[in-house]
Formats: sequence, structure tokens, C-alpha cells
Amino acid sequence: MGKNRFVLLDRDGVINVEKSYLYKIKDFEYESGVIEALKKLADSGYRFAVITNQSGIGQGYYSEEDFLKLEKYIEKDLCKKGIKIEKTYFCPHHPEGKGNYRKNCDCRKPGTGNFLKAIEEFNIDIKNSYMIGDRITDLIPAHKLGIKTVLVRTGYGKKNEEKVKESGLDSIIVNNISDFADYIENCIEKTFSK
Repeated sequence: MGKNRFVLLDRDGVINVEKSYLYKIKDFEYESGVIEALKKLADSGYRFAVITNQSGIGQGYYSEEDFLKLEKYIEKDLCKKGIKIEKTYFCPHHPEGKGNYRKNCDCRKPGTGNFLKAIEEFNIDIKNSYMIGDRITDLIPAHKLGIKTVLVRTGYGKKNEEKVKESGLDSIIVNNISDFADYIENCIEKTFSK
């Protein structure tokens, strides 16, 4: 089986509008242009997985069941719109979390745990895949593993732009996921179709 080109996505502030500790379906709303952008990327041969920190679980703001209910809703809704999320990887832990959730783990970004799981599970073509996030912590693990990184200015992106520039991460910085889809369409596809 050949390797797969993926766009890995952070969730909050990338796919949906950032709302502190979002878990209710009624509060969920897509960032503008996300659906069209994901369709374009799928047409360009990319598959999708979501890698998200959900420390709200560990801190007791909502339960794992609440998270999974929303995740299922998002995946189903995207599927209806013609976009398949292969899998959502999430970390419920937090260093100051409650009970079993209180821990320093490798699945919490900037740890690489969930990225390594995704790479193995889907045989991801690291060199030709991207991670899109709105925080430097989304990008660090991808960069460590050789995946190209993209910072969107949605969510916490604007606040993280300076950090990304100062960190020396060679990230693509775009206003939103739509701009990234246009970038892929215009630049990358030409090199693949040669």
C-alpha cells in the first residue's frame, strides 16, 4: 500500500470558531470557508485526521462523553457535506487535571504521541503532508516529525504568529484554511502534475 498524503487539523480555531471549552453541539460553528477548503484539499488528493487537545475534559469542564458526542456530530456533518475525517485523536489530560486525567503525557500537544499514532495507523507520507493549527503547540510536534506546518490566523493564530516566527519554525502562515487550500491548488499541485 502506498503512503497517504494527509492534512492533519487542529479542531478549535481551525475547523470551528474558537469558543472556550466548546462541547455543546448548539455552540458549534464552522470557521468561514472551511467546507469549501476541505473539499478542495480532498480533490487535491489529501485525506484528513484531527489532532486536538481537550484539556477541558481533564479539568472537569465537560466529560469525555460530551466531547465524543460533539466529535461524532462534526464527523457526520462533514461526511454529509462530502468530507471524510478518517479519525479524531484527542488528549483529555492536563498537568493540573482531575483524577486519572491529571498527568503529563505524550499525547498532549506539543507531545508527538497522537501524531505518531496517526502516522502509523494511516501510513502517512510525512514529507508530503501538512499540520494546520492556530497555536505553536500544534505545529511543534509536526515539525519534529518532518511534517510541514501551517499556522492559520483564525482562533489563537494571530496571537501565536510572532511566537512561530521567533521559533524558527518554517511554517506557512495564512489567514485561514481557505487561503491554504488556494496555496495548495496553485503551488503544490503544479509540481505533482509534472
